[in-house]
Amino acid sequence: MDAASTLTAGIVVLTVITIETGGMFLLRVVRGKQPANALQTSFFRAGHAHAGVLVILGLVTLLLTNASDVADPWKWVGPLGVLAAAILMPAGFFLSALGRDPQRPGRLITLVWAGAAVLALGLATTGVGLVVAGASA
Repeated sequence: MDAASTLTAGIVVLTVITIETGGMFLLRVVRGKQPANALQTSFFRAGHAHAGVLVILGLVTLLLTNASDVADPWKWVGPLGVLAAAILMPAGFFLSALGRDPQRPGRLITLVWAGAAVLALGLATTGVGLVVAGASA
């Protein structure tokens, strides 16, 4: 891997500490030690799960595009899209459920949909880049 990819991977691995911290918060919510209604509990779970899965997927796409010699800038567009989705989607779940006792998600739920679009583009770019690199190898 090149230096930029290694640096990116290192930073992303360090962000897993924040996901771990979120997991401790989620345990407090589930055990009833942190007040949360049903909407908040389910959205906090969804945000935590999406963060963990998408960070791993982002690292995998980064490794795959580097190992397969996908051409610049495509080797960056896909993985960075997946990693951006790892921020946008969980942020949408968490931020749209804030408040004292929300009964419906707030406006920031649009971050979930924006993240889903960015994720789809990142995965499509990664997939096409890998197919092109494989076909030309």
